[in-house]
Amino acid sequence: MKSFVIGLFLAAVVLVPPLHAEPFTTAAPIALVIETGSGTVLLDKNADKPVEPAAMAKIMTVAVVAEALRKGQVSRDTEYLISEDIWRKGGAPSGSATMFAAVRSRVRVDDLLRGVMVQAANDACLALSEGLTGQLEGLVPRMNTLAAEIGLQHTQFRNVTGFADPAQLTTARDLARLLGWLRRNEPDIYAIYRERDFTWNKIRQTNRNPLLTQGLGVDGGVTGASDTAGYGVVVSAVHGDQHFIMVLHGLQSNAERASEAKRVLEWAENSFRPRLVFTKGEIVGEASVFGGTANTVPVVTDRDVSMLVDSSGTERLSAKLLYDGPLEAPVRKNSAVGRLQILREGQVSLEIPLYAAADVPVGSLPQRAFGAIYELGIGLIQGGHDKR
Repeated sequence: MKSFVIGLFLAAVVLVPPLHAEPFTTAAPIALVIETGSGTVLLDKNADKPVEPAAMAKIMTVAVVAEALRKGQVSRDTEYLISEDIWRKGGAPSGSATMFAAVRSRVRVDDLLRGVMVQAANDACLALSEGLTGQLEGLVPRMNTLAAEIGLQHTQFRNVTGFADPAQLTTARDLARLLGWLRRNEPDIYAIYRERDFTWNKIRQTNRNPLLTQGLGVDGGVTGASDTAGYGVVVSAVHGDQHFIMVLHGLQSNAERASEAKRVLEWAENSFRPRLVFTKGEIVGEASVFGGTANTVPVVTDRDVSMLVDSSGTERLSAKLLYDGPLEAPVRKNSAVGRLQILREGQVSLEIPLYAAADVPVGSLPQRAFGAIYELGIGLIQGGHDKR
């Protein structure tokens, strides 16, 4: 895959920083903030590092139950038994997050979902799994299958609660993708995340999402913590016409998680403005072509491309055109030929596909021969550089 730095075509969107501009930082060892409408990555700190999801794994438990509801395999009024095994491992005796469901009682799926999504209740997770499959961890295979279908490339589930397991791993990027998927595909179930409290067995518990009542437009999210991974949170928030998903993980305490999550989300919502980078059909750059009537082909986007840029004008953007090259003729107009990466502080902030803006037919024999000689010469030059 060849990589070409674009200067001329991106000149209109490059912002030169003042001499003492300081990039935004967070105390969280792992952090990711995405504005989903444009696809702009605003903050990426170890977003692909494997980490235990802790209770944030419950998002996938909810997702597979929502899928079963949509397929008619169960209804929200179906009642499941709270077995003694569920009660001991996830109920009051467990000392973990629980909805305090009474042993041998029967609880509706609708209430169990509220237990999971508002209270992070482990007994509710286990009851849903045992009710649907007959086994406490019977939903795990479906969780992993759905993870693959969604495109969670670095996630593996081992239980339905998020209890610590060294083999249960995810990344901040996968968690953001999972929450976004649930929000888009299961909006009726996702809406439960907005509820501020839930009472069961005469015990009222408030939502564990620390940002839900902070006036930041948060419409859902999950927290999680473990001794090994630290404190984490993944939230979704709407601010005007923009939608953000934020993931922080590895913080030292519940208090630090709450304060840092608020600070990072406020920064994301208030520090950027949308900017049109390229219009549909605008030439972005050129890709080399081998064996054609032309040595290059212009490349374009198939849509208007906007992204969020720093409102203060204190950052510098750069871009790379990436493709497997040279392209081999014939090249068809509108065929996908590569992708454009726009970088902020050296990290990919936006990636978009690129398409050929013209046809490049197969060239004549002399043209192909000249192209072969040219490519051989380039290869020798690159080989010589590689030996230095």
